[in-house]
Amino acid sequence: MKPRYRNLLIALVLITLWFGLYHFFGDLLTFEALKAKQQAWAEIHHDNTVATLALYFIVYVIATAISLPGAVILTLAGGALFGFTTGLLLVSFASTIGATCAFLLARTLFRDTVQKQFGQQLQRLNDGVKRDGALYLFTLRLVPIFPFFVINLLMGLTPMRTITFYWVSQIGMLAGTAVYVNAGTQLGQLDSLQGILSPTLLLSFALIGVLPLFARRIAALVQAKRAYAAYPHPKTFDYDLVVIGAGAAGLVSAYIGAALKAKVLLVEREKMGGDCLNTGCVPSKSLLHAAKVRHTLRHSADIGIASPEMAVDFPAVMRSVKQAIAHIEPHDSVARYSALGVECIAGKAHIDSPFTVDVAGKKVTTRNIIIASGAAPVLPNIPGLRDVPHYTSDTIWGITALPPKLIVLGGGPIGCELAQAFARLGSEVTIIQRNRQLLPREDDDVATLIQQIFEREGIRVLTAHTALEVRPHAGGDGIHHFLIQSADGEAITIPCDAVLIALGRQPRTQGFGLEELGITTTPAGTLAVDAYLRTKYPNILACGDVAGPYQFTHTASHQAWYAAVNALIRPLHQFAADYRVIPWCTFTDPEVARVGLSEAEATAQGIAFEVTRYGIDDLDRAIADNCAEGFVKVLTVPGKDTILGVTIIGPRAGDIIAEWVLAMKHKLGLNTVLGTIHIYPTYAEANRFAAGNWKKSHAPQGILRAVERWHAWRRG
Repeated sequence: MKPRYRNLLIALVLITLWFGLYHFFGDLLTFEALKAKQQAWAEIHHDNTVATLALYFIVYVIATAISLPGAVILTLAGGALFGFTTGLLLVSFASTIGATCAFLLARTLFRDTVQKQFGQQLQRLNDGVKRDGALYLFTLRLVPIFPFFVINLLMGLTPMRTITFYWVSQIGMLAGTAVYVNAGTQLGQLDSLQGILSPTLLLSFALIGVLPLFARRIAALVQAKRAYAAYPHPKTFDYDLVVIGAGAAGLVSAYIGAALKAKVLLVEREKMGGDCLNTGCVPSKSLLHAAKVRHTLRHSADIGIASPEMAVDFPAVMRSVKQAIAHIEPHDSVARYSALGVECIAGKAHIDSPFTVDVAGKKVTTRNIIIASGAAPVLPNIPGLRDVPHYTSDTIWGITALPPKLIVLGGGPIGCELAQAFARLGSEVTIIQRNRQLLPREDDDVATLIQQIFEREGIRVLTAHTALEVRPHAGGDGIHHFLIQSADGEAITIPCDAVLIALGRQPRTQGFGLEELGITTTPAGTLAVDAYLRTKYPNILACGDVAGPYQFTHTASHQAWYAAVNALIRPLHQFAADYRVIPWCTFTDPEVARVGLSEAEATAQGIAFEVTRYGIDDLDRAIADNCAEGFVKVLTVPGKDTILGVTIIGPRAGDIIAEWVLAMKHKLGLNTVLGTIHIYPTYAEANRFAAGNWKKSHAPQGILRAVERWHAWRRG
């Protein structure tokens, strides 16, 4: 039987059982009926002890499982008929088993549907339940104002493990069960249910319920005190905040610290601005610009402007890249940050204790430390690689001559951007990608279009291939040979002059004294931090690439605000870093930008979605600019305009994605995007047309047919 029909059958059986039991036995599940029939039931129990115990247990389990009103009356009956000890034992196990059955029924019937419809909105709740579900369930069980049957059903919709739900419910409901069972033993003295729970008793339960939350906070303080026990606490501090690393994360952390009027020390062992300014975002975009200019000139005849083939002065191109860096450098300079009130020191930092940092040989004390040490390129262990010219995204900027034959190892964003740039400048480029597609984090249709464009531009793309070894040249031609293997075992040899390694970046966690302090890393290599970006020491935080989970400059800046504020206002309040709407862009030509879920991610997470597409080839501005290639793809909740994710491949995709980021951040739907005026002719109009395509597919056909008939009637 298909799951949908099975669930429907279970639901019908439950509804029938619920109404049947309530119709025939509902009158018995009242306080008055219990008092009136107490003596009669006591006599039945006396004559049939075992049968009565078994029947009571079964009835209680069924009533709880189907959420039948009357659990309080049944609990009182347990005390009245069987006494406190036996009644407590029966009710405790029967109520927990019944609650677990209700939990499983809700999970079977509704969880998949709810998670598919609202999976993204429930992500933080799901994560919280996985992390602290037992604690919160225990708290809810201790506070009688929360109906237990509602808790049973709602918990069934979460990822909580069944065994966890059972044992927490068994323990958590025990106190309340004991009160009601004890009240049942005194049934003759009760006039109403209101007499069972006094305001004082309710307040006591509430205090007991919140006790675990306070206990958790106290436990965290105790744990922190133990971590600090081995280190003397200075009586005074030289600084409020020491920031290690002056990349995007470190600079923003220092800026926020200065804005909050803290005394801040910023330490950088290499160059201010970090990877983004010196070896990442800025130089790569400058090189991409030069490559695009040449590409445009080479194809200018397509728009009626003939131009001779122009030679590339590669050293001049690299000088232009360095000029771009020099022009932006003042934004990240020591002079600027010193003017803001930040003390900047060039040198290496070593954390000797949670309160002491050795900065270029000088020991300073600080109340807080932020680690923003960034990441470094991953270098593979390929035989022969070190014997040939090889570069990473950090070292390629020192190159002085354009490699005639360049191999790019890795087809992620860095590999794709630099491969296209060097190919357009004149290198013969081959991309070797171990994954089955370029840009593995994107959908197949995006990767396929990028690969088609690359191949059209002369780039050789070899996906699903593994690097084996590099053989340095033996003759006088200076050509090296790179050996790779395809997925089916075929060996291929590719001649090359140089290799560019673009296999990702590894967080920099070594050399700061973290190992001595016992600060651990995750399987991904990032520092282990909590939701507030704190390490095991609450005053030592991390942000940016070294903290993960994203390696984007804008995410590093985003995290830096949380790290700085959490450090400096502790213990008054703490802010959990918000990763719900994180956009990114790969700056190939055309660009690839995304926010939210891709189709592959939504499918993997079991989230239901609809796809709406709009082709850039239909956009007036793109046609006029002779670059009408790409699309806008929007994922929405089925039948609704709620946006789950957007992918754009096309000119200026990194710019026009901003509208979707804003919409998702503030929970605006496609109807809002459609109703917003966009300037004509711009690339941003693609957003409105995508929303329009969604609207067309969801037009109310019945109403439109009625309106058509009405117009026909008016015409006579």
